[in-house]
Amino acid sequence: MGGSKAGRVLLEARNLTRVFGSGRAAVTAVDGVSFHLREAEVVSLVGESGSGKSTVARMLLGLLPPTAGTIRFEGREVSRLLRTDRKAYWRQVQAVFQDPFASFNPFARVERLLANSLHLLPGRLPPGHARARMAEVLRAVGLEPEAVLSRLPHQLSGGQRQRVMIARALMLKPRLLIADEPTSMIDASSRVSLLNVLLDLREELGMTILFITHDLGLAAYTSNRLLVMQKGRLVEEGPVEEVLGRPKNEYTQKLLADVPRLHPV
Repeated sequence: MGGSKAGRVLLEARNLTRVFGSGRAAVTAVDGVSFHLREAEVVSLVGESGSGKSTVARMLLGLLPPTAGTIRFEGREVSRLLRTDRKAYWRQVQAVFQDPFASFNPFARVERLLANSLHLLPGRLPPGHARARMAEVLRAVGLEPEAVLSRLPHQLSGGQRQRVMIARALMLKPRLLIADEPTSMIDASSRVSLLNVLLDLREELGMTILFITHDLGLAAYTSNRLLVMQKGRLVEEGPVEEVLGRPKNEYTQKLLADVPRLHPV
């Protein structure tokens, strides 16, 4: 479970709402969600498929505008940041998604995939510096640069692809990493290893992580706090020990009951 070194508020969402469609066809995917993320904190946003978790992530990333509500990053409204300088915001807020194939150019080698992140920087890094940065972030996620830089995505295992995706985000040294179901497409034996990479990076870099998952067990392993979503609403939140030890909401109790347990024979 993540340690507690959280500092001041880095990001705050207030009454975040997203409606798709209009009139009778309107669907409210996120309904009045409010929460905050502190510096160097790991927070899990938990809920079943269709609860609105990924819609929240896309709004935080500026990929989807809220229908209502506000998002503030270091006290400044995100919509204004995105209007004036999207690159400045995305240098500080990066994402890791569940499907690397959907995010990677299948014809680009790992070196190119990592180098593309540097386009968000205000100036160009000298080639030697860029190559050194690639080696640094790959080693940080447990990969040897010589073994992966010349490979195409399909030549990597699922766990390696996810580590490359994390490395790509780290190229920019972000303040906030939004990890949307990062372990759902890799085998169980690789999941804990990948989660430990994220937790180690949080410890070393002081990075804030929003971990989005349907798995309450994984959320408990990684996080300081839990945010529980159901049908677009935030139904419970609090420290991990409190939410898991004394869940107040019936939906949280159901999620907790669904976590597999080992029973003696």
